[in-house]
Amino acid sequence: MGMLCAVSFNRYGRLYYLDPGELRPQVGDKVLVPTDEGPEVAECVWAAQWVTEDTDGFPRLAGLAQEDDLRRDELLRRRKADAKVAAKRLIREHGLPMKVVAVDHVLGQVEGGGGERTTIYFTAPHRVDFRSLVRDLGATLHCRVELRQLSARDSARVQGGIGSCGRDLCCATFLKDFEPVTIRMAKDQDLPLNPLRISGACGRLMCCLKYEHPLYQRFQESAPPIGSRVGTPEGDGKVVGHSVPRDTVTVRLDADGSRCACSRASVCAPRQAHDQHYPH
Repeated sequence: MGMLCAVSFNRYGRLYYLDPGELRPQVGDKVLVPTDEGPEVAECVWAAQWVTEDTDGFPRLAGLAQEDDLRRDELLRRRKADAKVAAKRLIREHGLPMKVVAVDHVLGQVEGGGGERTTIYFTAPHRVDFRSLVRDLGATLHCRVELRQLSARDSARVQGGIGSCGRDLCCATFLKDFEPVTIRMAKDQDLPLNPLRISGACGRLMCCLKYEHPLYQRFQESAPPIGSRVGTPEGDGKVVGHSVPRDTVTVRLDADGSRCACSRASVCAPRQAHDQHYPH
């Protein structure tokens, strides 16, 4: 048991959980987060509080941001904005089919001798020869420039957005790794195979198709298939539908043709065999 707080580098961006140590940051406080390039300024969006999970593996806050840290963060944001404008202008001049998605900038390090570096993330329909673009960007920005092409899913993660559910994109908030999503998952959940209905902001299959898929798999393993005949507490009939979220099976009764919703346990073979062997 320990204490955790959550911070974000951008508004509505991904949350990062850290051990506050001796600090007690409140919502809205600017804090320093340790990164590979040194401490970076982030905003506390979840005040430090006790949690039941083990917090030994979480990184610890480097401290509260001071005036010098805030000025450095403002300079960093200006450099990123300038680099983005310059990249878009030069891409148009070179006539390249590229779209700038995000820009990252590392200020010169006093210790270690590292110079300034700008990384530009972009999307493109195919591989692009951007060697001349890199040279022009380096001459314009006066620093080392790297260009990295992102996939459609990574692009959506970096840019963020709102999904069809009305919430922030999962990949931009809490998903750390992309797991394989297949069209079979949509079929198993009886979803319409319309690309506009089952595709996310990235144009690929929605990651959330995987969330409930194990539930549908377990249901289908034990539930009687549609068209099979079953016995229910209200009489015999034929299965005409499934409702996985409710864990029920819809049965059309032979007696009067009416339909009834029965729990999966009451019509599955193991339960019926149990009732026959141990009558009430």
